[in-house]
Amino acid sequence: MEKIIKLSVVEIATKIQNKEISSVEVVDAYLKRIKEVNPKLNALVQLDEENARVNALKADEDLEKGINHGVLHGVPMTLKDSFDSKGIVSAGGTLGRVNKIPQIDATVISRLKNSGAILLGKTNTSELTLSYETHNLVYGQTNNPYDLTRIPGGSSGGAAAIVAAYGSPFDIGSDYGGSLRYPAHCCGVNTIKPTSGRVPRTGHILPFGGILDTFQQVGPIARSVKDLSLILPIITGPDGIDPSIIPMPLGIPDKVDIKQLRVAFHTSNGILAPSEETSEVINKAVSIMAAHDIDVVEKRPDGIEQSYEIMMNLLAADGGASIRRLLKESGTQEHSIPWLKYSKAMDFDSFDSLMMKWSEFRSTMTSFFNNYDVVICPVNAFTALPHDAIRDDLRAFSYTMTYNLTGFPVVVIRGGTSKDGLPIGIQIIAQPWREDIALAVAEYLEKKLGPFLPEL
Repeated sequence: MEKIIKLSVVEIATKIQNKEISSVEVVDAYLKRIKEVNPKLNALVQLDEENARVNALKADEDLEKGINHGVLHGVPMTLKDSFDSKGIVSAGGTLGRVNKIPQIDATVISRLKNSGAILLGKTNTSELTLSYETHNLVYGQTNNPYDLTRIPGGSSGGAAAIVAAYGSPFDIGSDYGGSLRYPAHCCGVNTIKPTSGRVPRTGHILPFGGILDTFQQVGPIARSVKDLSLILPIITGPDGIDPSIIPMPLGIPDKVDIKQLRVAFHTSNGILAPSEETSEVINKAVSIMAAHDIDVVEKRPDGIEQSYEIMMNLLAADGGASIRRLLKESGTQEHSIPWLKYSKAMDFDSFDSLMMKWSEFRSTMTSFFNNYDVVICPVNAFTALPHDAIRDDLRAFSYTMTYNLTGFPVVVIRGGTSKDGLPIGIQIIAQPWREDIALAVAEYLEKKLGPFLPEL
């Protein structure tokens, strides 16, 4: 069992295709692991054990008949509970949906199933995905697998925790202000927030649309960068429903010449300086690149220090109307969403000024990539925080907020470990539609920096 759960998604898929292991063996191994680790983590909140076993048996039988359902044939996965999943309760962490069982899958899970993936169950999220902690009134709090007294990040904290603990080979989460990247940082796993307009949000509890439509992106969480590169193409492209998705070709990371890239990096973003350990991790990563004749310059984009102010003002600008609408649509009366206390409706002139400031910010950030191909920086100012330690000051999270404002693609990998044994992540940012560059750099650094011991 241990050998199977330590395999990457790519390795599992290959071994199933080659009939070296069966889907039943893989699913059984992960179900056993879930029962070992989940009671401590509370990461998986809905387990579909019976259907997972049935689907695994069918996958093996189909393969024997020469029927292959795709690159993920027989590979198990989990899914953030903010996505609709056919036949499984999809509460999204809110009380009004505790009995909601969708009749159709969200676009991303439908595409993964059509490629042969098998759903094991749903992972915990903060309510409506609107918190950096993974805690809600339906399922309670999820714990960090490296330290149960700390958070796994949010809102895809259940996803990151179960993948880190080898309870799932991969998960699909969402990112509205860092909700993929912060949990990956806290739990020491890999993720990608794709370019705005790359992956449909159809069937997600925080839907597409609205003034802040470009904030929300969907992406995979896994333990290997190669796994991200395998999964991303499956979930990309228009679905005929989400109106913001563009049929933009996806580049191939293996074709990127790392030594031709121009790399900029920074530790502090001018808003809140990171911990010394975090800065050391960034400096180590870029020093490795520089030592291998890659063009590396210490420089941060002009105006990046506006990120926090712009983001917080945009989130507050509607006076909480969008959150109240989502709660009403869900039938929720009692909630645990912290964002409403920040909401303060603006007058027309102030709102117009804010929108122009946001546009100017995006333009300045875009112009930075005229001279650089990649930016490397921290994911957060600190490692995973203790439970209930997040207060009104969210400046530590401005490192991820920046790239929800711009919509640029970002890969997060583990870059190091703190003195108290907690993972420290690295953000690798590329210009729009160049996920291939971010993934190529991530894979390069993953090989140079890891593995990180001791493993969980």
